Amino acid sequence: MHMADALLSPVVGGAFWVVSGALIGYSAKKIAQENDSSRTPLMGVLGAFIFAAQMINFAIPGTGSSGHIGGGLLLSILLGPYRAFITLASVLVIQCLFFADGGIMALGCNIFNLAFFPAFIVYPFLYKRIAGQAVSSVRLGVASILSAEIGLLFGASMVIAETVFSGITELPFKTFVLFMLPIHAAIGIVEGLITYGVVSFVASTEPLMLQGASKVKLNKVVVITFAVAAIITGGFISHFASSHPDGLEWSMANVTGTEEFVSSVSGKVHALSSAIQEKIAFLPDYSFKSPNNAAVESEQTALAGTTISGIVGCLIALLLVSGIGFVVRGKVRRVREGA
Repeated sequence: MHMADALLSPVVGGAFWVVSGALIGYSAKKIAQENDSSRTPLMGVLGAFIFAAQMINFAIPGTGSSGHIGGGLLLSILLGPYRAFITLASVLVIQCLFFADGGIMALGCNIFNLAFFPAFIVYPFLYKRIAGQAVSSVRLGVASILSAEIGLLFGASMVIAETVFSGITELPFKTFVLFMLPIHAAIGIVEGLITYGVVSFVASTEPLMLQGASKVKLNKVVVITFAVAAIITGGFISHFASSHPDGLEWSMANVTGTEEFVSSVSGKVHALSSAIQEKIAFLPDYSFKSPNNAAVESEQTALAGTTISGIVGCLIALLLVSGIGFVVRGKVRRVREGA
């Protein structure tokens, strides 16, 4: 559900850059006020894991479409909403700048759509109330699936709204809704099941992480498991990702007849955004850059590009998010010392 610049006007794209930037600043401030940095070291390894997990598009049977997890709910459960928002925002920045996944102008929208609803709406008001404090398998399952479903539908609805507000008349509102919401409802069920599986592992290894306890002791088993899972997922399992278009592309294709949508509001801002991304992205679409007019890359080259993209992306996410976590942790300590 990573939006491309073609779906947005500069006004809408710019507005959500401001909104998402403000939410990142707000999250950093709230983390400092929590006076607890025990979960901060997990941000890097979980950021790498979510980066890798988002590379895996799973097919939606009977539709010709595919989807991938958003990861916002899972991060919120394990890190809390504020660290989750910053972590997922960082992953989306990495995907956009270095892998050309989602447009630069659309980055603010993508951060808001994928991170805001699970972190600040669904997790506190739905998941926590259903899951409760007790680590019950049934309650965790219901909370995970229902929360992932609602969060993804909120995000898909925002994609529709942002597109409509941008004046993309080629996408009729009712028809776009008819395709977008059902396909993302199906994707949400799969994300819920994946979230439940991961949360169940954590519940059996370090249940305090799921009970809102402060000063959670860093569990080496949890850290190592997520780190290894990230490398294996990004470097190897990504080879088996579905080649079907994702839910947004599939919806666009059904409405317009083509996955390659041409914007009716494109202009200098769109061209500049595209040019900047082309310069920065060194592994566009998670593969090697091809020289102009080069022949189609071989299957072996494509697989190698995916492997390199998965491993490099995980390492960048680990380093960047860990660095951000280090800065935030230092801010928490300064607040504590000043108290």
